[in-house]
Amino acid sequence: MDLWSWFWWFAWMFAWAAYFTVLVFIVIDIFRDRTLNGWAKALWLILLLFVPFLTGLVYLIARGKGMAERSQRQAVEYTEDDFDQIRAQSFANPAEEITKAQALRDSGAITDGEFEAIKAKALGAKF
Repeated sequence: MDLWSWFWWFAWMFAWAAYFTVLVFIVIDIFRDRTLNGWAKALWLILLLFVPFLTGLVYLIARGKGMAERSQRQAVEYTEDDFDQIRAQSFANPAEEITKAQALRDSGAITDGEFEAIKAKALGAKF
């Protein structure tokens, strides 16, 4: 193969990869949309299966703005969920941490020095 054959082969592969990426994002958006009922979702998916290029183009034109809004809303929800999980793990109750460490010390799993370090860390995290 000569240079131009390689160039066009890579250009076509890029176009196909971009096309399939768009199709995947459309399918994700169809399932993410809470305003569509099940029959409408099934219709969009069937049309995407049998007439993918035309259906994808119509979907992007007709529902592209809503697609962007749903994507932004989902990103905000994911961020808020992440923050909630981080807060739940980071700001544990110091009294619970000290009680757990005391039980570990009593069972012999940690030493008195390790218990004091955990206690200082738990009390320091409170402030």
